[in-house]
Amino acid sequence: MPTSRGLDVSSYQGNQDWKSLARSGITFAFAKASEGEHTKDSAFATHIAGIIGAGLVPGAYHFGWPNQNAATEAANYVAAVKSHARKGFLHVLDLERRSDGANYSGRTAAQIRAYAQTWITAVQKAFPGQRVGVYTSADDIAAKHLPANSAFLWYPAYPAGTMSYADAEKRAQPSPSGLRPLFWQFTSTPTDRNLAYLSPAALRAWASGTPEDDMPDPKDLWAYKGQINGKADPHDAYSYLRGTNADVKTLITRLTALTATVNTLAQALATANPALDTDTLVSKVQQAIDDAVAADAAPE
Repeated sequence: MPTSRGLDVSSYQGNQDWKSLARSGITFAFAKASEGEHTKDSAFATHIAGIIGAGLVPGAYHFGWPNQNAATEAANYVAAVKSHARKGFLHVLDLERRSDGANYSGRTAAQIRAYAQTWITAVQKAFPGQRVGVYTSADDIAAKHLPANSAFLWYPAYPAGTMSYADAEKRAQPSPSGLRPLFWQFTSTPTDRNLAYLSPAALRAWASGTPEDDMPDPKDLWAYKGQINGKADPHDAYSYLRGTNADVKTLITRLTALTATVNTLAQALATANPALDTDTLVSKVQQAIDDAVAADAAPE
């Protein structure tokens, strides 16, 4: 499987020789930008300028406090990165429980997921066309904290402590709860090292949001045109697949909006009735939707 190599840094790491790292084979790097409602990482400006200057795929992350205001936190992040963000810039919500649990205190799984969804929506609005994803653990995924509108998953798991890029590339792509993360943080020693499961060229194209019209021409297989009443069908297989892909994107957008509405209604009900188990309510609604879809798809 093709991969790209990267790392992530915060103020805990000193200045990096980013150009040297790029020459060594690093393709991408994330830098911590902010935390909570008001904190900004003191080394972010230096780190991100070096990352961009070295020609790496740049990204920034925000350490979340789901028991604070999601909109205020998103505004804090946007203010930190807005002078650096550009086409091909990646944005990440770091959704993980602190060791003391302070940032998750008093919040249910549904509330944490709703917080993450709100943060992502706000950052997407601030940086249209740029991808916004989530960094989160296997425990958070299993607890259903991962929101539906995350554009990608960055997953931390350290199977062997210190590990080289070459050793990590020999291992199978992780699959927490059956998901396939695009980014894997595989060690924190001596630095936070990561893999992306795309080739360097594909990662750059994906990060920049290359539209389908700019993608390479399809193979001859997709240029095949059938016959209708002895005449060539102008709708070749590639055009059909592109149309289908557009329909799928529309459905995903509508599903994301529906999920957000369900979560908002659940929170409103929980406010009106504190005894209500919102996790169970959301789960039942989602199950009802799944059952309806399954019934509609069943053969007659």
